[in-house]
Amino acid sequence: MKRIMGIDYGRARIGVALSDELQMLAHPTETIAVAKVADPVGRIAALVAEKNVELIVVGLPRHMNGSVGASAEEASGFAEKLRTEIACPVRTWDERLSTVAAQRALREAGKSVRESRGYIDQVAAQMLLQSYLDSLVSNQGGLGPSPFA
Repeated sequence: MKRIMGIDYGRARIGVALSDELQMLAHPTETIAVAKVADPVGRIAALVAEKNVELIVVGLPRHMNGSVGASAEEASGFAEKLRTEIACPVRTWDERLSTVAAQRALREAGKSVRESRGYIDQVAAQMLLQSYLDSLVSNQGGLGPSPFA
């Protein structure tokens, strides 16, 4: 099987996570610092080719009431840009509170905010991707995952 990529989009940093080849477990992979990488979409395209990715899942940070705000609009726009520049399918996935959960998990692991700044986005991407992967397992035999986004 091929891998699935999770993207936690942010203006400053883009977190990237990859599934294993069985599409069961998500692993933090990379943080793309937008100010330091000339072409973030190109970097993602390179990872897609290098890691044998068949699907990209971009987190859509909806408000708790389900409405779409500015951050979700930006993430949706980024997903659209990926669709035009990368050959594999791109879908959005509800990622409410993934960054908060990532911060909590890192804090519980004994990491300070300063220590975790470089990879908090990777962990958020891992959490949203794991949510997506878990939905694949829970929907086996059905029509596939509900994207919620």
